[in-house]
Amino acid sequence: VAHRLLSLGVRPDDRVAICVERGPAMIIGLLGILKAGAGYVPLDPAYPLERLAYTLGDSAPVALLSQQSVQPALPVSD
Repeated sequence: VAHRLLSLGVRPDDRVAICVERGPAMIIGLLGILKAGAGYVPLDPAYPLERLAYTLGDSAPVALLSQQSVQPALPVSD
């Protein structure tokens, strides 16, 4: 995960959002973000869309890690 984030241009002190259900995938994602030197912005997939959109807009992460099952519900823009 860390190598993939670095290859995407994530640099130390960048913010990376993570929106996954609690479990092993969350731990792997968090450790990968930290190993890349970035900080993480935790997002709960159960949050209302408005709250997710506000948090993403306010924190301005450079990347977003998510599970395929929650991707359709995420308010992201290109």
